[in-house]
This record gives sequence, C-alpha cells and structure tokens, in this order.
Amino acid sequence: MFLGIDCGTQGTKAVILDSATGQILGEGSAAHDMISGPNGRREQLPEQWIQAFETATQQALAHAGLPGNALRGIGISGQQHGLVLLDNEGQVLRPAKLWCDTESTLENEELLDYLGGPAGSLERLGIAIAPGYTVSKLRWTQKHFPDLFARIAHILLPHDYLNYWLTGRCCTEFGDASGTGYFDVRSRQWDNDLLLHLDPTGRLMKALPELIEAHQPVGTLLPPVAKRLGLNEHVIVSSGGGDNMMGAIGTGNSQEGLITMSLGTSGTVYAYSASPRVSPHASVATFCSSTGGWLPLICTMNLTNASSSLRELLDIDLHTFNRLVEQAPIGAEGITVLPFLNGERVPSLPTATASLLGLTASNLTRANLCRAMIEGVTFGLRYGLDLLRDTGMHSQTVRLIGGGAKSPVWRQLVADIMDTPVISTLHTEAAALGGAIQAAWCWSSQHDSADTLESLSKRCVQLDEASHVSPDPDRARAYEAVYQRYRHQLHALHGEALGIH
Repeated sequence: MFLGIDCGTQGTKAVILDSATGQILGEGSAAHDMISGPNGRREQLPEQWIQAFETATQQALAHAGLPGNALRGIGISGQQHGLVLLDNEGQVLRPAKLWCDTESTLENEELLDYLGGPAGSLERLGIAIAPGYTVSKLRWTQKHFPDLFARIAHILLPHDYLNYWLTGRCCTEFGDASGTGYFDVRSRQWDNDLLLHLDPTGRLMKALPELIEAHQPVGTLLPPVAKRLGLNEHVIVSSGGGDNMMGAIGTGNSQEGLITMSLGTSGTVYAYSASPRVSPHASVATFCSSTGGWLPLICTMNLTNASSSLRELLDIDLHTFNRLVEQAPIGAEGITVLPFLNGERVPSLPTATASLLGLTASNLTRANLCRAMIEGVTFGLRYGLDLLRDTGMHSQTVRLIGGGAKSPVWRQLVADIMDTPVISTLHTEAAALGGAIQAAWCWSSQHDSADTLESLSKRCVQLDEASHVSPDPDRARAYEAVYQRYRHQLHALHGEALGIH
C-alpha cells in the first residue's frame, strides 16, 4: 500500500493506493488558508501543510480501514514555485510565497533584463522566467527582508519542505527544480552563476537542496514523525515532485502522444517529451518531468478561481452555475470575459486586470455571464494549447483532470473549443495518485521488483469511459469564431504588453 499526497493551493489531498490491483482504497483531505495582501501577495504557513498532511492521511487510512503500518511508501506532490526558507535550526523564516504570488513582478523584470529578456532566458535556462517563479521571490526577500535573507540556510519548494519534515533530508528532483528559475532544464543542473548574481557570497548555492533522480528515495521517516503519523519508520519517501509532474504520472502521461489538461485553481496543459524540446514561445515552460524526461507545459493563473468568484458574486451553487451555462448560447450573445483576476501567465500579462466586454441592455443576463466566464478561462487554455501545438506536441485525445473535469458541461465545452476528444481519468485528483504511483515505483526500484513505471501506470491509471466526449463539428466551428473574437479583443486591450502591434 502506498500513500500519495497532493499539497495544493486550496488544501491537501491524500489517497491510499493498492499498487497490486490499481485500486484507490482510501481518500482524505484538509483545507489550507491563504494569506493575501496588497500588490498580489499570496502566501501560506508551511506549518499548516503539516497539519493538513496529518489530517488527510488519518482520514485516508480510516477510509481504507487500514493500520498505518500497512504503508510501504509515500510520494508527495506539491504546488510548484513556492519559496520556503529555513534557518540553521530548520525553522521556517517567514510564510511561503506561492506560485500565484505576483508581488515580485518587478524583481522578475529585473532578472529578465539581466538574462537578456525572454529570449536570453530561454537560451540560458531553457525556460523564460515568469512572475511566480521562485527566483524572483528570492530577490524580493533580499530587498524587503535583508536581515532574514542573511539567515537563510535552506531554500526549498513546498514538496521539498514536506519531504524534509518527514525525513530530515533537504533534496529535490529535476521536475520541481525546473520551476525555480535558477535551473538549466537541458543540463539538469543549478545555474550557480545566476545565484551568484543575486548574492556574490555564494551562500545561496550552499542553501540549495541536493538533486536526486525521480525514482530515488529521499529516505525513511524520522522516528518522531512516524510516531506522530502512526506509521512504520521504514516507510520509504520517494522523490515526489511538482503538482503538474505528479499529475502527469497520475494520468499515465509518461510517453509521447498524450495531452493532459488540468482544470483546477489554475489551468495547465502539458505533454511528455523524451528530449528537451525547448519552445521558441516564452510562455511554454519546458520543465523536466518527474519520470526522467521533459514536460513542456503552459499554465494559466485563472480558472476555477475565476468561475468561483462569479458564483459567489451571483450567490449561486455549482449546480445552478452549470445549468445557467447550458442555457446561454455559444459566445454568450457577444459577451467576452478576459478573466485575469490574478494577472495572467498565458497569455503573459502579470499585471493585467479582468475585463468584461460586449455588454448591452439585451444580453446582460446571469446565464450569459456564466457562459462568458467559463468560455474565457477555457480560451486561455486553448491559447496555450496552440503554443504547444506550434512546438510539435500533438495528441488524438485530451485527458482531463482537476475539479472542473467533474462537470459534463465543461468537458463538452473543452472538447468543442479544442476540437479534440476529451476523457477524464477515473480519479480526477491525479496529482495525489501520481504521488502514490511514484512511491510504488521508488519502492520497486529499491527492492528489485518487476514493476516498472509503465506497468504501474497501466494498472493504476484508469480512464472513465462514461466521461468521454467528442467535439461536435457545428459547435467547434462556432467556437472557432468566438475564440478569434476573444483573441481580437485580447490584442486590442493588451497588444502592447504582449508585443503585438
């Protein structure tokens, strides 16, 4: 039995996987609080992740009816890019700045200028650093908390921090390291010169975690932690990875020819590549995977958070929201939403605000507003998918995960807008499942078992055939026209920021 943990923005999810049968035996969850502030500040207390880890794990074990000593391994998925700083005693120095924090946008621009702009960053690192990446958070901390910055002994990502809490070891793997902004995705090495540019003393280089391969263990549980969780001290903790990397494992996306799309707080689209196929588009992040390859990816900052905000404004539940979406026609009678409530990464508009366009006295209805919102966030994913397609990433099917994948209305809308068949995995919380599969792979590698990542994925990743939808040709054509309207209005409002004249 293996425990998969997904420490996300809104909460922690836990699943217990029987790797022999591929069945999920138990699940648990616990919520996180967000610390929000001016200028795009989005932070969380790492101690809350630990509390949520414990709660979700105990729920999953109780749901499965299993004792803690039944577990062989743990694999952790964590939200990418977050900055966790520890002192010499292993104590957290300040709240963790998250992937959706845009307070360090100015620092990101300074670092981009140093790298020679997006093109220079792509040439040097294989990615173009963006607001939200870890490196700009380091620079922001240096500027605003110099005394605290001088006490940094360890620089960790969220999943690294949980692994450290479990094992006492500071290390990371190539997938999550790819999103720091001080890592070369081609050579799979830290960019020490960039860190020396930030701090010529070399302290930051010494504070980085050790790099390990995806199939390697971080270690086993510290005795006090094992006792607190009610688990065996010999439980193996796998390398873990970023939520997108673990989501790829949890959808079986470890070979070329498949597109995964996540409808969560943020939206992501990614595909496996056996080589570092760096895109000329700065918005495509050619991250490493957590399986030994690469994972070209786009990420939008606004997805279910935007639709949830509208539901709260209209004071309606999810069922009513979906019913209203169905009532409105394609294109919402001319209304377009550019849903950039948190700024945006794809398209690259970190300081943008949301826009509601095309309102008239006759089309201002709740149904049209709901339709326009869900179309707007999905058009952002289409924008990113087009960039991936330009890079040569193609698939006959999109595998859909995340909370939004549970909605039949949204699944059909995605199929029509992408003009591609869509199917959900049976377990839509794929990142936690991916963590459990990776833990089983790690255990197998350590015990000379016959189980490979491929055999485990084939057994444990199950598709929900009832969720399969194909694009309707007439709707797909209608959506193409509405999507072009979206792009026209996007360029009209933000063309200068996007470099479009």
